[in-house]
Amino acid sequence: MTIRLALVCAAAPKGREVRFADTPLDEQTLRQAHVAAASLPAATRLYTAPSQRCRQTAEAFGWDAAVTESALRDVDMGSWHGRTPEEVATADPAAFTAWLSDPEAAPQGGESVAEVCRRVADWLDALPAEAGRVTAVVEQAVARAAVIRALSAPLTSFWRVDVPPLTAVSLTGRAGRWNLRLGPAFVESPVEEGEDG
Repeated sequence: MTIRLALVCAAAPKGREVRFADTPLDEQTLRQAHVAAASLPAATRLYTAPSQRCRQTAEAFGWDAAVTESALRDVDMGSWHGRTPEEVATADPAAFTAWLSDPEAAPQGGESVAEVCRRVADWLDALPAEAGRVTAVVEQAVARAAVIRALSAPLTSFWRVDVPPLTAVSLTGRAGRWNLRLGPAFVESPVEEGEDG
């Protein structure tokens, strides 16, 4: 049987400073997620990553029965947790540059890109053949790792995959083989007033 998997990137509040931390969603972002729910595919299994923003996105989608899956968690940022990328780059430029260029490099006490990719690949490969249609709210890093797995791409490609909030990566899987499936987006980010669409 073929598994049809949609990995939806969690909503993210606009205009907030980027930090290596779990940021709660604001009311405007929750409304956008609620509107986006109408374009989600039907699913027989629903999952969410354990972060607050993923759980809030799933709740805004109206998912009462989503299973929280720890394998879908964001990158463990170790000692960088709570800091901005600029703060880390200023305090330890060599470690920050290494993390962005070497998939085996990790923040002190944290997780490397390679470890995230292995964790996500293991979760994908453990999905049962009879899973059917699966939709999960995930962190951007998880969506990137899933694309790497599907394409058997080098781990250095991780930073070249861009998955904006409230957009989906669609995969199909069968017998341990995953494919990236292109087509209409399941979820579209709402266009803000004044933005060109």
